[in-house]
Amino acid sequence: MPRPICFMIMPYSTKPTGAPPGTVAPDKVNFDRLWEGALRPAIDKTGYEPVRANEDIGALIINEMIERLAISDLVLADVSIPNGNVYYEVGIRHAAKRRGCIMTAATWSKPLFDIDQMRQIRYPLPAESISDETAAEIIKIVVAAIPVMSAGDSPFYQVFPDYPEYKGYDLARATAFRKSLEELSQFQSEIIAARAGTREECRTRALNLRQRYYAGGPIQKAVAIELLYLLRDCTDWETTLQFIDTLPDELRASPLVKEQGALAKSKSGNHDDAIGALLELIRTSGDTSERRGLLGGRYKRKWSSSKDPADLSRAITEYEAGMKLDLNDYYPSSNLSRLYRTRKRRGDDDKARISAAVTLTACERARVRNSNDEWLNPTLLGAAFDAGDVEKAQELANQVVDDGPAAWKLGTTLDDCKTAANLWEEPRRSDLLNIVAQLEALLARKPATPNPSG
Repeated sequence: MPRPICFMIMPYSTKPTGAPPGTVAPDKVNFDRLWEGALRPAIDKTGYEPVRANEDIGALIINEMIERLAISDLVLADVSIPNGNVYYEVGIRHAAKRRGCIMTAATWSKPLFDIDQMRQIRYPLPAESISDETAAEIIKIVVAAIPVMSAGDSPFYQVFPDYPEYKGYDLARATAFRKSLEELSQFQSEIIAARAGTREECRTRALNLRQRYYAGGPIQKAVAIELLYLLRDCTDWETTLQFIDTLPDELRASPLVKEQGALAKSKSGNHDDAIGALLELIRTSGDTSERRGLLGGRYKRKWSSSKDPADLSRAITEYEAGMKLDLNDYYPSSNLSRLYRTRKRRGDDDKARISAAVTLTACERARVRNSNDEWLNPTLLGAAFDAGDVEKAQELANQVVDDGPAAWKLGTTLDDCKTAANLWEEPRRSDLLNIVAQLEALLARKPATPNPSG
């Protein structure tokens, strides 16, 4: 009698973990060794026929991959590192079959999205290639867990137990869900309208929306996050912190809210507490370019007041880490060029040119992709000055004239452009300062008074 099939989905060959230096995770993991030394033997010991996704050439065709995910008796999915294919395949299996999908991960893993809330088999992966002793420990853990965890319903079937017939689904709940979506759409329209007003109008509307949509207690996560961003951008940091402090515990504990709370603390002057909160967030929820960028910003703020070279170097270190984590995130790299030129260590001039080029490329990419980031234009303008690109800076200055200073947040970014220009040698310095003078004149120009006679 043929044995039941266990289909293993996981990365293959040796892959980087993306873990920051100093953590317990290795830089890379040999997933082929993990499969051969531990997971294959463990699956075999539990009575299943072990099949790995990349072993079957036919499984590379998406239709056949879906078929195997749907009909296999058991699916194991390793989510030790963020892998889009593995996540997608877990989702297919969760919807395709009620039971028999188990996620596995290293003890140091920080899975993305909400899958971290789902049960997983955790095992040690202390080095790039597991030793025989580690393999034996993994086998023991997996063999003990499979019989217990394979019997649990997938999250999809926990919500829709009678799928695909929806026999037991509450129609009243479906109606309430539709109404909730309509209310959310109306709320988002009001958010957009609030942001479109003047600074004072935006503040007034933000405070009004907070009062209308949140008086404490339960709140939809989407509504809470939209309100948080609106208060952050349109009011003041103290108001933002007060709002965060009133949120339910589960929302305050979410990584995104913790990030924004740390930012608000630092903007309010409490840099050390913000740094501590961000370091703890990275330790418990994983590393991202956003978090490293925020850390860099906090050290940059400290250096602005302390003038301690150690704070300047730490700001550079954190911004560098953020840039390397995601070259498309222009925030960390956009801060580096001026800091390198200020520090003036050997090699910093070359690093400044490279980071400015990275920022320009990332910003141009975001423009092509029609990013709605309100800080994209001012970041691009600053990057042109950081790169010492006179032609690009003049081209963008002409766009500022066409679009108006507000669209480029000129009032908040022009000082940075001037600082960057002054860090260059002649004649480039004078060329860039001439462009700054053009922009200063534009900013000083008063809007024309409408003629009432038409």
